[in-house]
Amino acid sequence: MDFLVFVYQSNPILAAMKALSILFTLGLFSQIAFSQGQLSGVVNDKSSQKPIEFASVALYKSSDSTLLNGGITDAEGKFLIDNLPQGSYYAMASFLGYKTLIISSIQLSKNEKKPLEPIFLSSDLQELQGVEVQGQRISTDFQTQKQSFSADNFESSKGGTATDVLRNLPGVSINAEGQVAIRGSSGFVVMINGKPVQGDPVGILGQLPANAIEKVEWISSPSAQYDSEGKAGIINITTSKGSTDGLFLQVNTRAGLPSIENYDNAESQKRFGGDFNLNYVKDKWDISLGGSYQRNDQSGRRVGNVITYSVDTETHFPSNGERSINELNYSGRFTLGYTPSANTNFTLGFYAGVRDRVRTADILYFDNHRVVNGQRTPPFQYFNANDQNRRGDFVLGSLDYNHTFGSKAKLSSSFLYEYTMLGGPTINRNLGYPNLSFVYQDEYNTNDNPLNGVRWNLDYTFKPLSIGQLQAGYQFRYLNHVGDFFYERKNNETGLFELVPEFSSEVNLNRLIHAGYLQLNKSIKNWSYGVGVRVEFMNRDFQLQDKRNTIDTLYQYNYIRPFFSGNLAYQAKEDLTWKLNFSQRVERETTFKMNPFPEREHSETLEQGDPNVLPEFIDQLEGGMIKTWKDNSFFATAYYTRVKNLVNRVNTVYNDSILNRIYSNVGIGQSVGLEMGSELFFTQKWKGFFGGNVYRYSIKGDFDNRPINQSAWVYSINFNTTVILSPTLTTQFTFNYLSNRVTAQGEDSRFYQPSLNVKKSFLDNRLSLNLQWLNMDLGLLRSNEQRITTFRPRDFYTTTNYIYEVDMLIVNLSYTINGSKNRSKFVKSEFGEKEF
Repeated sequence: MDFLVFVYQSNPILAAMKALSILFTLGLFSQIAFSQGQLSGVVNDKSSQKPIEFASVALYKSSDSTLLNGGITDAEGKFLIDNLPQGSYYAMASFLGYKTLIISSIQLSKNEKKPLEPIFLSSDLQELQGVEVQGQRISTDFQTQKQSFSADNFESSKGGTATDVLRNLPGVSINAEGQVAIRGSSGFVVMINGKPVQGDPVGILGQLPANAIEKVEWISSPSAQYDSEGKAGIINITTSKGSTDGLFLQVNTRAGLPSIENYDNAESQKRFGGDFNLNYVKDKWDISLGGSYQRNDQSGRRVGNVITYSVDTETHFPSNGERSINELNYSGRFTLGYTPSANTNFTLGFYAGVRDRVRTADILYFDNHRVVNGQRTPPFQYFNANDQNRRGDFVLGSLDYNHTFGSKAKLSSSFLYEYTMLGGPTINRNLGYPNLSFVYQDEYNTNDNPLNGVRWNLDYTFKPLSIGQLQAGYQFRYLNHVGDFFYERKNNETGLFELVPEFSSEVNLNRLIHAGYLQLNKSIKNWSYGVGVRVEFMNRDFQLQDKRNTIDTLYQYNYIRPFFSGNLAYQAKEDLTWKLNFSQRVERETTFKMNPFPEREHSETLEQGDPNVLPEFIDQLEGGMIKTWKDNSFFATAYYTRVKNLVNRVNTVYNDSILNRIYSNVGIGQSVGLEMGSELFFTQKWKGFFGGNVYRYSIKGDFDNRPINQSAWVYSINFNTTVILSPTLTTQFTFNYLSNRVTAQGEDSRFYQPSLNVKKSFLDNRLSLNLQWLNMDLGLLRSNEQRITTFRPRDFYTTTNYIYEVDMLIVNLSYTINGSKNRSKFVKSEFGEKEF
């Protein structure tokens, strides 16, 4: 067990943490010593009635218009300005895209704590460049701790999922396997409407229809009140919502035209589906119902070569064949909200569905040979038919409670229970070629691994204090994940499948987490800061048995550890803000990455985990600026990230023709980079969005008694431009690019995806038709294609080029009734999606 430590030795970010602590201490003493009068209030959007976060409220003396103090609103639109002497004042409330509002004739008595009437800001039509006429509007909002992106303005995502919206964020990259990474890291937490979930990002975001999303937020440096998990911070998905009673209904359909390229795949790919979102609000009741059915196949090929070395022998086995994916998702969601009073709210939610994904890799190994003492042996050819099926059936239920007291203190609680049945076989058959009726090897490995998870949160926000806004909370999380992993091989003489014990196992993972936190936020004139600590206790028991009953081992790991966070912001001008953030986080392991018994992924590949794998611990420091002018915006953030116990997939040689992929801790990973983003309105009918990230990434450590020392520059570009051809016709071009990047044992090549979207609206924008041209190529580019190379001198060399479908044509049709009245919110997976 690691014990509670408040100072980490050799921590390069310790100085920044100390500086923020000193700042907090000085601010605390100043508030206690000079506390006088206070002004408080809330800032809302006038049309939607929703609170506006990070709006500025400045207080001026009525006598000479001298700026006295100010504040910035929190996530609920609330602000507090204190240390005020008695007198006559006026306030000025402002935020990007809204008209500045002046609140006059504010009289404050000695030591008075005065609440102002709610402040409502109206959209500035001049800044929004004629949104009522042209349809253009600001789609980004860059803030000190997060970036916010409106889903409506990313037309290429229509009919898709949250992943298609996410790919537009600066610093975000998506590779050929669909893995989402932020600043080069694939570990991050997803929240739905501010509620934390803990599923795999690809799984969670891939289930949520893009049409139901209002905006996507990335919190790069979360405070202590957020869960500590996630190397790259938190993605918060906000579903569309309104403010008035009534009925909202949106129905979307999606159909893909026949594939232009089939890559000689055995079956043609299917792309079709639909989803609906129904929301009814009346008085105290809020009812949401949603359903989705999506078939989203993708054709492709895989071309590779593997060389293994053993003393004086080289074994070569090049390959070429199908690498396609058939994916089917269907789900239903239901939420019931009840608001008995303005200060109290209950929400009951259910979510159930099925995700079925089949990866087909039918590969011809066409020139397999050995070179022994410089002499080449005759080639040997065979055909590997390989299907990997992953299915997840899940049911979730949640109950949430929120109450605001008269003192403006707030209590909230959230309970989630999840049951997921994960499973699905992998079929691996090595056949003769060209005589496919001859069977060399027929193998089948499957598993049934049910998962039960419970999460309970209790959070309390204290009434406004002179020292600032204080929050405290507790979280309980429990996971039980068991599994029977059977690996069977057909006896060619008897025709019966027989158990292969060395590849078969039983696992039982129990993980218990208790966490508590304190967070303090404060605004003083143009300054705002926050400091927090989250203390977490984790206990992990991993029971492992083999099918021969010769292994029965309990692997235990636990820790008690604090996670510090701090943020500092200075608003130099109304349109210029500087920021400095610090956070510590953790990336916890999945059951799959802990099971040491191999699973046959391909003819040439086994895959396994490490039962002693340690969580990754992350330190991050970032600083930068946010600049706005008229309706344009720009941000730049420099950052440093250090990952201890970095987990990578690394290879060893199992035998002369099979590599063993192992997930294990390989050392320390570090990134130093610069991230930038800008939204620019070139004309009233033409705007562009640009996001870019460049960083130096290095890995230092060891694996299998060999040193690892890799480093390289990596960059990614996300570009989006929209042109309004008429009031009802728009076109949008999107380009996503990811450069080469290093891994512990090799390099992944560049990867890019250009897309074009044309949207036509009818019936006063209630009906819209979208035509998408995804992964544009025309035989001239190398879109949607990525090469992965790994090597270890005189041990192995492997390179594989994944070539996925290009020039995909998709038609989306959407019809909406009372679009302004949608406020649907749905519960999402906490545990099972991560294991999928």
